[in-house]
Amino acid sequence: MRLYDIASQWTTNLLSSEGIASSASGEINRFTDSLWSWLTDVPMWTNFAFALIRIIIIFILTRIAIKLINKVIERSLSGRDKSRIATNPRRFVTIGELCKNVVSSVFNFIMIMLILNEFGFNLGPLLAGAGVAGLAISFGAQSIVKDIITGFFIIFEDQFAVGDVIQTGTYKGTVQMVGLRTTRLVSWNGEVNIIPNGSIISVTNFSLSNSLAVVDIPMSMERSLEDARGMVTRATESMKTDKLEVLDVPEVLGIQTLTTGEYSLRIIAKCQPNSRADVERAIHTAVKQELDREKEQKLEDERKAAEQAAAQQAADSGEHLRTEANDKRDPDISNNG
Repeated sequence: MRLYDIASQWTTNLLSSEGIASSASGEINRFTDSLWSWLTDVPMWTNFAFALIRIIIIFILTRIAIKLINKVIERSLSGRDKSRIATNPRRFVTIGELCKNVVSSVFNFIMIMLILNEFGFNLGPLLAGAGVAGLAISFGAQSIVKDIITGFFIIFEDQFAVGDVIQTGTYKGTVQMVGLRTTRLVSWNGEVNIIPNGSIISVTNFSLSNSLAVVDIPMSMERSLEDARGMVTRATESMKTDKLEVLDVPEVLGIQTLTTGEYSLRIIAKCQPNSRADVERAIHTAVKQELDREKEQKLEDERKAAEQAAAQQAADSGEHLRTEANDKRDPDISNNG
Protein backbone atom coordinates (compact mmCIF):
# COMPACT_ATOMS: atom_id res chain seq x y z
CA MET A 1 0.00 0.00 0.00
CA ARG A 2 2.84 2.29 0.78
CA LEU A 3 4.60 1.61 -2.51
CA TYR A 4 1.38 2.42 -4.32
CA ASP A 5 1.11 5.82 -2.60
CA ILE A 6 4.70 6.68 -3.46
CA ALA A 7 4.19 5.76 -7.12
CA SER A 8 0.99 7.76 -7.29
CA GLN A 9 2.64 10.86 -5.80
CA TRP A 10 5.58 10.57 -8.22
CA THR A 11 3.23 10.36 -11.18
CA THR A 12 1.29 13.42 -9.99
CA ASN A 13 4.49 15.47 -9.59
CA LEU A 14 5.66 14.47 -13.06
CA LEU A 15 2.42 15.57 -14.65
CA SER A 16 2.53 18.85 -12.70
CA SER A 17 6.09 19.58 -13.91
CA GLU A 18 5.08 18.95 -17.49
CA GLY A 19 2.14 21.38 -17.07
CA ILE A 20 4.37 24.12 -15.66
CA ALA A 21 6.84 23.70 -18.51
CA SER A 22 4.06 23.86 -21.03
CA SER A 23 2.61 26.99 -19.40
CA ALA A 24 6.01 28.71 -19.29
CA SER A 25 6.59 27.88 -22.93
CA GLY A 26 3.24 29.39 -23.80
CA GLU A 27 4.01 32.62 -21.89
CA ILE A 28 7.35 32.96 -23.66
CA ASN A 29 5.71 32.52 -27.02
CA ARG A 30 3.05 35.11 -26.23
CA PHE A 31 5.69 37.65 -25.04
CA THR A 32 7.75 37.07 -28.18
CA ASP A 33 4.70 37.54 -30.37
CA SER A 34 3.66 40.76 -28.59
CA LEU A 35 7.22 42.14 -28.77
CA TRP A 36 7.42 41.38 -32.45
CA SER A 37 4.02 42.96 -33.01
CA TRP A 38 5.16 46.09 -31.13
CA LEU A 39 8.39 46.31 -33.09
CA THR A 40 6.61 45.84 -36.40
CA ASP A 41 3.74 48.28 -35.61
CA VAL A 42 4.29 50.74 -38.46
CA PRO A 43 1.48 53.21 -37.57
CA MET A 44 2.74 53.48 -33.98
CA TRP A 45 6.31 54.14 -35.03
CA THR A 46 5.10 56.62 -37.62
CA ASN A 47 3.15 58.55 -34.99
CA PHE A 48 6.15 58.41 -32.65
CA ALA A 49 8.46 59.78 -35.35
CA PHE A 50 6.07 62.63 -36.12
CA ALA A 51 5.69 63.37 -32.40
CA LEU A 52 9.47 63.45 -31.99
CA ILE A 53 9.78 65.80 -34.94
CA ARG A 54 7.10 68.05 -33.47
CA ILE A 55 8.89 68.05 -30.09
CA ILE A 56 12.17 69.06 -31.77
CA ILE A 57 10.38 71.82 -33.68
CA ILE A 58 8.70 73.05 -30.48
CA PHE A 59 12.06 73.15 -28.70
CA ILE A 60 13.79 75.02 -31.54
CA LEU A 61 10.95 77.54 -31.90
CA THR A 62 10.96 78.14 -28.13
CA ARG A 63 14.71 78.83 -28.13
CA ILE A 64 14.37 81.20 -31.11
CA ALA A 65 11.47 83.08 -29.49
CA ILE A 66 13.39 83.50 -26.21
CA LYS A 67 16.47 84.83 -28.02
CA LEU A 68 14.42 87.27 -30.11
CA ILE A 69 12.56 88.67 -27.10
CA ASN A 70 15.83 88.95 -25.15
CA LYS A 71 17.29 90.97 -28.02
CA VAL A 72 14.26 93.26 -27.97
CA ILE A 73 14.67 93.75 -24.21
CA GLU A 74 18.37 94.57 -24.59
CA ARG A 75 17.71 97.10 -27.35
CA SER A 76 14.91 98.74 -25.37
CA LEU A 77 17.00 99.11 -22.22
CA SER A 78 20.07 100.30 -24.13
CA GLY A 79 18.00 103.03 -25.77
CA ARG A 80 16.56 104.02 -22.40
CA ASP A 81 20.08 104.17 -20.94
CA LYS A 82 21.30 106.54 -23.68
CA SER A 83 18.29 108.82 -23.31
CA ARG A 84 19.36 110.03 -19.85
CA ILE A 85 22.41 112.02 -18.82
CA ALA A 86 23.26 110.50 -15.46
CA THR A 87 22.10 106.91 -14.96
CA ASN A 88 23.32 103.90 -13.07
CA PRO A 89 23.88 101.08 -15.63
CA ARG A 90 23.49 98.44 -12.94
CA ARG A 91 19.76 99.14 -12.64
CA PHE A 92 19.29 98.44 -16.35
CA VAL A 93 21.29 95.22 -16.02
CA THR A 94 19.04 94.22 -13.12
CA ILE A 95 15.77 94.94 -14.91
CA GLY A 96 17.08 93.32 -18.10
CA GLU A 97 18.01 90.09 -16.33
CA LEU A 98 14.67 90.08 -14.54
CA CYS A 99 12.72 90.45 -17.79
CA LYS A 100 14.84 87.76 -19.46
CA ASN A 101 14.21 85.33 -16.60
CA VAL A 102 10.46 85.97 -16.74
CA VAL A 103 10.38 85.44 -20.51
CA SER A 104 12.48 82.28 -20.26
CA SER A 105 10.28 80.82 -17.48
CA VAL A 106 7.03 81.50 -19.37
CA PHE A 107 8.23 80.06 -22.66
CA ASN A 108 9.81 77.02 -21.03
CA PHE A 109 6.55 76.32 -19.17
CA ILE A 110 4.60 76.51 -22.43
CA MET A 111 7.15 74.23 -24.12
CA ILE A 112 6.85 71.61 -21.34
CA MET A 113 3.05 71.67 -21.60
CA LEU A 114 3.20 71.13 -25.37
CA ILE A 115 5.68 68.29 -25.02
CA LEU A 116 3.50 66.57 -22.41
CA ASN A 117 0.56 66.94 -24.78
CA GLU A 118 2.56 65.20 -27.51
CA PHE A 119 3.13 62.25 -25.15
CA GLY A 120 -0.60 61.97 -24.59
CA PHE A 121 -0.91 63.49 -21.12
CA ASN A 122 -4.22 65.12 -20.21
CA LEU A 123 -3.30 68.75 -19.50
CA GLY A 124 -6.70 69.83 -18.20
CA PRO A 125 -6.34 68.57 -14.62
CA LEU A 126 -2.69 69.69 -14.53
CA LEU A 127 -3.50 73.24 -15.59
CA ALA A 128 -6.47 73.37 -13.24
CA GLY A 129 -4.27 72.26 -10.33
CA ALA A 130 -1.61 74.81 -11.25
CA GLY A 131 -4.26 77.54 -11.36
CA VAL A 132 -5.62 76.60 -7.94
CA ALA A 133 -2.10 76.47 -6.49
CA GLY A 134 -1.26 79.87 -7.98
CA LEU A 135 -4.45 81.36 -6.61
CA ALA A 136 -3.74 79.99 -3.13
CA ILE A 137 -0.17 81.32 -3.22
CA SER A 138 -1.32 84.75 -4.40
CA PHE A 139 -3.83 85.01 -1.55
CA GLY A 140 -1.32 83.81 1.02
CA ALA A 141 1.50 86.09 -0.13
CA GLN A 142 -0.26 89.31 -1.13
CA SER A 143 2.30 91.53 0.61
CA ILE A 144 5.23 89.75 -1.05
CA VAL A 145 3.60 90.06 -4.49
CA LYS A 146 2.91 93.75 -3.81
CA ASP A 147 6.52 94.32 -2.73
CA ILE A 148 7.90 92.59 -5.85
CA ILE A 149 5.63 94.47 -8.26
CA THR A 150 6.45 97.82 -6.61
CA GLY A 151 10.18 97.02 -6.67
CA PHE A 152 9.96 96.15 -10.36
CA PHE A 153 8.43 99.52 -11.22
CA ILE A 154 10.88 101.38 -8.94
CA ILE A 155 13.76 99.94 -10.94
CA PHE A 156 12.03 100.17 -14.32
CA GLU A 157 10.89 103.79 -13.87
CA ASP A 158 14.27 104.85 -12.48
CA GLN A 159 12.74 106.43 -9.38
CA PHE A 160 15.98 106.13 -7.37
CA ALA A 161 19.18 104.11 -7.39
CA VAL A 162 22.05 103.11 -5.16
CA GLY A 163 23.81 106.23 -3.84
CA ASP A 164 20.79 108.54 -4.11
CA VAL A 165 19.58 110.44 -1.05
CA ILE A 166 15.83 109.98 -0.69
CA GLN A 167 13.06 110.44 1.83
CA THR A 168 10.03 108.18 2.05
CA GLY A 169 7.66 108.77 4.93
CA THR A 170 9.72 109.37 8.06
CA TYR A 171 12.82 107.68 6.66
CA LYS A 172 15.59 109.70 5.02
CA GLY A 173 19.03 108.53 4.01
CA THR A 174 21.32 107.21 1.30
CA VAL A 175 20.10 104.24 -0.72
CA GLN A 176 22.41 101.31 -0.05
CA MET A 177 20.49 98.60 -1.90
CA VAL A 178 17.46 98.44 -4.19
CA GLY A 179 15.92 94.99 -4.45
CA LEU A 180 12.71 93.60 -5.86
CA ARG A 181 11.23 93.16 -2.37
CA THR A 182 13.02 95.63 -0.07
CA THR A 183 15.01 98.87 -0.18
CA ARG A 184 17.82 99.58 2.29
CA LEU A 185 18.49 103.16 3.50
CA VAL A 186 21.42 104.37 5.61
CA SER A 187 20.66 107.55 7.56
CA TRP A 188 23.24 110.28 8.25
CA ASN A 189 23.90 108.90 11.74
CA GLY A 190 24.51 105.35 10.51
CA GLU A 191 21.10 103.78 11.12
CA VAL A 192 20.15 101.15 8.52
CA ASN A 193 16.44 101.11 7.59
CA ILE A 194 15.07 98.16 5.58
CA ILE A 195 11.79 99.20 3.96
CA PRO A 196 9.42 96.82 2.10
CA ASN A 197 8.83 98.22 -1.37
CA GLY A 198 5.07 97.81 -0.99
CA SER A 199 5.05 100.40 1.80
CA ILE A 200 6.78 103.04 -0.33
CA ILE A 201 3.93 105.34 -1.32
CA SER A 202 5.79 108.57 -2.14
CA VAL A 203 9.50 109.30 -2.58
CA THR A 204 11.45 112.55 -2.48
CA ASN A 205 14.76 112.17 -4.34
CA PHE A 206 17.36 114.79 -3.44
CA SER A 207 19.94 113.55 -5.96
CA LEU A 208 18.22 114.00 -9.33
CA SER A 209 18.55 117.79 -9.79
CA ASN A 210 20.64 120.69 -8.51
CA SER A 211 20.00 121.95 -4.99
CA LEU A 212 19.54 125.50 -3.73
CA ALA A 213 21.28 126.53 -0.54
CA VAL A 214 19.33 129.19 1.42
CA VAL A 215 20.95 131.09 4.31
CA ASP A 216 19.59 133.97 6.41
CA ILE A 217 22.29 136.13 8.07
CA PRO A 218 21.13 138.40 10.94
CA MET A 219 22.56 141.94 10.96
CA SER A 220 22.52 144.66 13.59
CA MET A 221 20.57 147.83 12.85
CA GLU A 222 23.78 149.76 13.42
CA ARG A 223 25.16 148.35 10.15
CA SER A 224 23.82 149.90 7.00
CA LEU A 225 22.22 147.76 4.29
CA GLU A 226 24.86 148.58 1.69
CA ASP A 227 27.65 147.82 4.15
CA ALA A 228 26.05 144.48 5.02
CA ARG A 229 25.56 143.52 1.35
CA GLY A 230 29.17 144.42 0.60
CA MET A 231 30.43 142.35 3.52
CA VAL A 232 28.43 139.30 2.43
CA THR A 233 29.53 139.72 -1.19
CA ARG A 234 33.20 139.90 -0.17
CA ALA A 235 32.78 136.82 2.01
CA THR A 236 31.17 134.63 -0.69
CA GLU A 237 32.59 135.87 -3.99
CA SER A 238 35.35 133.23 -4.10
CA MET A 239 33.20 130.23 -3.15
CA LYS A 240 32.51 129.20 -6.76
CA THR A 241 36.20 128.59 -7.38
CA ASP A 242 37.11 127.40 -3.89
CA LYS A 243 34.28 124.88 -3.43
CA LEU A 244 33.38 122.43 -6.20
CA GLU A 245 29.84 121.92 -4.92
CA VAL A 246 28.93 125.57 -5.60
CA LEU A 247 27.79 126.07 -9.20
CA ASP A 248 27.18 129.86 -9.15
CA VAL A 249 28.40 132.76 -7.04
CA PRO A 250 26.05 133.15 -4.05
CA GLU A 251 23.50 135.91 -4.51
CA VAL A 252 22.17 138.30 -1.87
CA LEU A 253 18.41 138.59 -2.40
CA GLY A 254 17.81 141.26 0.20
CA ILE A 255 16.13 141.70 3.56
CA GLN A 256 14.16 138.64 4.66
CA THR A 257 13.09 139.65 8.17
CA LEU A 258 13.09 142.97 9.97
CA THR A 259 12.71 143.93 13.64
CA THR A 260 13.51 147.03 15.66
CA GLY A 261 16.82 145.55 16.73
CA GLU A 262 18.08 143.65 13.67
CA TYR A 263 17.35 142.53 10.14
CA SER A 264 18.39 139.42 8.19
CA LEU A 265 19.76 139.11 4.68
CA ARG A 266 18.80 136.09 2.59
CA ILE A 267 21.58 134.47 0.52
CA ILE A 268 21.00 131.76 -2.08
CA ALA A 269 23.50 129.61 -3.95
CA LYS A 270 22.94 126.98 -6.64
CA CYS A 271 24.88 123.83 -5.78
CA GLN A 272 25.36 120.20 -6.73
CA PRO A 273 22.64 117.66 -5.86
CA ASN A 274 22.59 116.61 -2.22
CA SER A 275 25.15 119.24 -1.16
CA ARG A 276 22.83 121.93 0.19
CA ALA A 277 23.71 121.42 3.85
CA ASP A 278 27.46 121.56 3.14
CA VAL A 279 27.13 124.74 1.08
CA GLU A 280 24.95 126.41 3.72
CA ARG A 281 27.56 125.62 6.37
CA ALA A 282 30.27 126.96 4.05
CA ILE A 283 28.35 130.24 3.59
CA HIS A 284 27.94 130.63 7.35
CA THR A 285 31.66 129.94 7.82
CA ALA A 286 32.68 132.45 5.13
CA VAL A 287 30.49 135.20 6.61
CA LYS A 288 31.82 134.51 10.11
CA GLN A 289 35.41 134.67 8.86
CA GLU A 290 34.69 137.96 7.11
CA LEU A 291 33.15 139.36 10.30
CA ASP A 292 36.24 138.26 12.22
CA ARG A 293 38.47 139.96 9.65
CA GLU A 294 36.44 143.13 9.93
CA LYS A 295 36.71 142.99 13.72
CA GLU A 296 40.46 142.44 13.56
CA GLN A 297 40.79 145.24 11.02
CA LYS A 298 38.75 147.54 13.25
CA LEU A 299 40.91 146.68 16.25
CA GLU A 300 44.04 147.24 14.18
CA ASP A 301 42.74 150.59 12.96
CA GLU A 302 41.88 151.59 16.53
CA ARG A 303 45.35 150.55 17.68
CA LYS A 304 47.01 152.55 14.92
CA ALA A 305 44.77 155.51 15.67
CA ALA A 306 45.66 155.27 19.34
CA GLU A 307 49.36 155.09 18.51
CA GLN A 308 49.04 158.08 16.19
CA ALA A 309 47.12 160.00 18.85
CA ALA A 310 49.74 159.12 21.45
CA ALA A 311 52.50 160.14 19.08
CA GLN A 312 50.71 163.36 18.23
CA GLN A 313 50.12 164.04 21.89
CA ALA A 314 53.76 163.38 22.65
CA ALA A 315 54.80 165.67 19.81
CA ASP A 316 52.43 168.38 21.00
CA SER A 317 53.71 168.00 24.57
CA GLY A 318 57.31 168.29 23.41
CA GLU A 319 56.51 171.37 21.37
CA HIS A 320 54.77 172.90 24.36
CA LEU A 321 57.78 172.23 26.60
CA ARG A 322 60.11 173.74 24.02
CA THR A 323 57.92 176.80 23.74
CA GLU A 324 57.90 177.26 27.50
CA ALA A 325 61.68 176.88 27.63
CA ASN A 326 62.13 179.46 24.92
CA ASP A 327 59.79 181.83 26.72
CA LYS A 328 61.87 181.49 29.89
CA ARG A 329 65.10 182.14 28.04
CA ASP A 330 63.83 185.29 26.29
CA PRO A 331 63.37 187.42 29.53
CA ASP A 332 66.79 186.39 30.78
CA ILE A 333 68.41 187.47 27.54
CA SER A 334 66.62 190.81 27.71
CA ASN A 335 67.77 191.47 31.31
CA ASN A 336 71.38 190.67 30.49
CA GLY A 337 71.30 193.06 27.59
